[in-house]
Amino acid sequence: MDIPFEEGVLSPDATEIRPEPPNSLDLNGSHPRRIKLTAPNINLSLDRSEGSVLSDDNLDTPDEIDINVDDLDTPDEADSFEYTGNEDQAAVTDVFQEESESIPEYTAEEERQDNRLWRTVVIGEQEQRIDMKVIEPYKKVISHGGYYGDGLNAIIVFAACFLPDSSRADYNYVMENLFLYVISTLELMVAEDYMIVYLNGATPRRKMPGFGWMKKCYQMIDRRLRKNLKSFIIVHPSWFIRTILAVTRPFISSKFSSKIQYVGTLAELSDLIPMEYVHIPESIVKYDEEKCFKRRMRLDVTLQKEKP
Repeated sequence: MDIPFEEGVLSPDATEIRPEPPNSLDLNGSHPRRIKLTAPNINLSLDRSEGSVLSDDNLDTPDEIDINVDDLDTPDEADSFEYTGNEDQAAVTDVFQEESESIPEYTAEEERQDNRLWRTVVIGEQEQRIDMKVIEPYKKVISHGGYYGDGLNAIIVFAACFLPDSSRADYNYVMENLFLYVISTLELMVAEDYMIVYLNGATPRRKMPGFGWMKKCYQMIDRRLRKNLKSFIIVHPSWFIRTILAVTRPFISSKFSSKIQYVGTLAELSDLIPMEYVHIPESIVKYDEEKCFKRRMRLDVTLQKEKP
């Protein structure tokens, strides 16, 4: 007995026709409904008895199911779908290649340059590292001015006008590294006795080193450097630098204090040391000329008053 499939789902051995489950959800409803789908009862017996899936009744093709292949809609060329997975993968690969090309290669020369940005020194039997990049604009603060007398008696020139401005946000960090640079350079320059020429002229107050910095410099100087220092000449001393030295006097030895000497002009300095290799910054030369001119003017005024 052939049982045709009508609108609904019919189990092989059932007489009740259940409604066909919906194939879509009503999205326009105000409240979503949960639909319970009932699976048909299927007899999976493999014998050829009545109701079995291998029975003759189930193997026969119903007359109502008549499929005409010619009536089936098939996609034409316009509806064809081309898979672009390979193209997408190629596009992603191109993006990664562009990003990798945008990252510059770290060459051996750049690595050597980076190594030069830091200098390792030993001060007071302790290893210290100096940030050479941050002090690069201020390395002119200390220079070698040649020699005096017999032997390798060095002249060390310290130009305060090259010190950093105290308004810098990283002023303390710069001064700390500059301090290490000055001390380590001093140890390299000095072989025997030496003198320090401190150029104080043309230096605004905001660039003057503080009391703490100067005290730390003195304390960190090696005993050999303290002993071999023969003279500390201050050129163009200001009231501020005289006050600083007066305050630091209790923290320094009397021997060191006796080595301090004040010089008012560059002409007076040339009477004390050879100036052939002493580099004087242009700003200090101009400062010295203006100061000498004012001094001559005051002297002329004094002479005019003394005349009868």
